[in-house]
Amino acid sequence: MKKTKVTLTDEQRKVIVVALNELRNRLLHEGRYTDAVDETFLQIVKST
Repeated sequence: MKKTKVTLTDEQRKVIVVALNELRNRLLHEGRYTDAVDETFLQIVKST
């Protein structure tokens, strides 16, 4: 798997976190798996 580094402003990071959280909530509501969203969310949060 190829890894890419992305530089984000604090505002961009906040937008991504909110969007991932909304996606996760929708997936949970639909009874679908959230593994990929969870992993991405953790990577964004850890990069702070």
